[in-house]
Amino acid sequence: MSFIEITNLKKHYISNADCVEALRGLELAVDEATFLGVMGQSGSGKSTFLSILGGLSHPTAGQVLVDGIDLYALGQEKLADFRREYLGFVFQSFNLVPYLTALENVMLPLAVKKDSSASKRQRAMEQLERVGLADRGSHLPSQLSGGEQERVAIARALVNRPPLILADEPTGSLDTATAAEIMALFQQLNAEGLTIVMVTHNPENRDYFHRTLVLRDGLVAEDLRSAGNTFKQAG
Repeated sequence: MSFIEITNLKKHYISNADCVEALRGLELAVDEATFLGVMGQSGSGKSTFLSILGGLSHPTAGQVLVDGIDLYALGQEKLADFRREYLGFVFQSFNLVPYLTALENVMLPLAVKKDSSASKRQRAMEQLERVGLADRGSHLPSQLSGGEQERVAIARALVNRPPLILADEPTGSLDTATAAEIMALFQQLNAEGLTIVMVTHNPENRDYFHRTLVLRDGLVAEDLRSAGNTFKQAG
């Protein structure tokens, strides 16, 4: 069984009298420790796909399995537990709390855990070290560069040690050099065994992916797998 299995995934939105079909029967299987890129024009269904995969938006129809767990057969409480244990989210806007330090931001997902404060701080510091920010833990987000804020967001996504990272345009607001550094960090995390699904508009990011899906009108238009620095149609 693949780590991620998606069958006949559909998502419809009702807007006034119109029905918008964001996803129209998407099928997908993804192996563990894959670095998967998802691309496509605006309106192709990328963000909807990521939201459903992350347990944040119920599909109209279809099934989503992650590590054999049927996400939308779970109740709300169990689905929240799944998100906490299995997923780390990284967003383009960083979503850092401005009045908390970098270390405190990384500690946020640990708030519900019964560990001691010292243990939580140690775990958060370990993740800051992992992303190269061991010396920036006491800084507020406003005192960090865009690339450093993105690294804090990545450390926060990692602090619960999830097997799956979902990233939505994580380099969209960064300059070219900083974006390359962040992509290299994601590549390193993937090499350590994490499965990563990343939505991106940036064609340069494709060089880092094992596999790239191109969505069009809510369906997979292309499924490309890397072979060195080239891509071939999956078959």
